[in-house]
Amino acid sequence: MGVYADRMTTTDYATYIAGLPRVLAAAAMLLRDGAGRVLVVEPNYRDGWTLPGGTIESDEGETPRQAARRETREEIGLDVAPGPLLAVDWVPGAARPPLVAYVYDGGVLDDAALGAIRLQEAELLSWKLITREEVPAHLPGALGPRVRAALEALDAGRGPAELENGLPAR
Repeated sequence: MGVYADRMTTTDYATYIAGLPRVLAAAAMLLRDGAGRVLVVEPNYRDGWTLPGGTIESDEGETPRQAARRETREEIGLDVAPGPLLAVDWVPGAARPPLVAYVYDGGVLDDAALGAIRLQEAELLSWKLITREEVPAHLPGALGPRVRAALEALDAGRGPAELENGLPAR
């Protein structure tokens, strides 16, 4: 935009913004029990399992971290402050814009927290804990590799995994 930006009218700027590429964004929480099993939820609107989380309401100023907390609270009734970012994944889509997916460490839930889970019945059918070995069978598409990368980042105590479609970015 450069020098032109200084002379751009509000209408020109709105047209410019409207013409930019679009990307979707979602945030999820990686919650575990004391045995290291991963908490997954079963949505009623598609097959398979997923992590608690969902769409970032960026039009309302919501950040990825805020979305992970809000979605977890709405979906399973637990207000968990997100820990460190464990993974960020760029997932291309054929029938939708690309998706940027954030996974935050939700920590370890004790028995009391697990007993306090209350599902959002409008969207979820059930929840369960799965082992690391069960992740690929339960989490479809790029989500399985994303969760495994998040677990590896957590184990290694390193920064977030940068992924493309669930695989390490190159």
